[in-house]
Amino acid sequence: MSLIPFDDRDGFIWFNGTLIPWREAKVHVLTHALHYASSVFEGERVYNGKVFKLTEHSERLRESGAILGFEVPYSTQELNDATMKVLEANTIVDGYVRPVAWRGSEMMGVAAQQTRINVAIACWVWPSYFSPEARMKGIRLTTSRWRRPAPDTAPSRSKAAGLYMICTLSKHQAENDGFHDALMLDYRGRIAEATGANIFLVMKGALHTPVPDCFLDGITRRTVIDLARRRGLEVIERPIMPSELANADEVFLTGTAAEITPVGSIDQYTFTPGDVTKALIADYDAEVRA
Repeated sequence: MSLIPFDDRDGFIWFNGTLIPWREAKVHVLTHALHYASSVFEGERVYNGKVFKLTEHSERLRESGAILGFEVPYSTQELNDATMKVLEANTIVDGYVRPVAWRGSEMMGVAAQQTRINVAIACWVWPSYFSPEARMKGIRLTTSRWRRPAPDTAPSRSKAAGLYMICTLSKHQAENDGFHDALMLDYRGRIAEATGANIFLVMKGALHTPVPDCFLDGITRRTVIDLARRRGLEVIERPIMPSELANADEVFLTGTAAEITPVGSIDQYTFTPGDVTKALIADYDAEVRA
């Protein structure tokens, strides 16, 4: 299958306040973000022309920038308005939105406080993150050798580009070994998340999920917790060790791209997507299209 590169497409990208042709949205090779990962981003899904929880995503982009020591130079409302302009310009009804903010090329070195903060928003049609066949059967995970760092060693509350380096390494290795994704443990050896999604375990009808103290507390994660509590399900946020997978009846991932994706196996442990997972998938599908 030939890939359509993301730098050579038709359409428009919102770039520092202006809609410009897609192919003209370029940055210099000496951009600080490319060398020092001084970049934050968001991933948003569009359903029937509406971005699910757009304001929460725009707020988090600004918060992520602040954690990395820079101010995103647009208000939450300006980011929301720009997003809608991009969707309209590209006639996207169901798809994906990628806002990104980064330090520019005015300074090159570790210290770069005088660099311009650039912001761009792109969108495109994007199908399911995992294939429909794999999703309904339950995807296969293997544990990564890379671990989520301690919160005093990395800005874990920010959706920062640099934090995804170990995710790419983990997912590539998992795919090379025949799996769909990787399970990442944290610096203490506890279950943390997958490479781009949070994780939930169903145990005796209750939902158990790791405390997000060294990884991102996902917007979809919080949505699913709310949906579960509306159903009267108990939700327990706590430290979870890998050995506890043996006691899980169902396991699923949550994320903007992954939505709710059942897990069929993690290493030697196997699971069957059951009633709780299926009910929450239905609830989530209804919620995002409400």
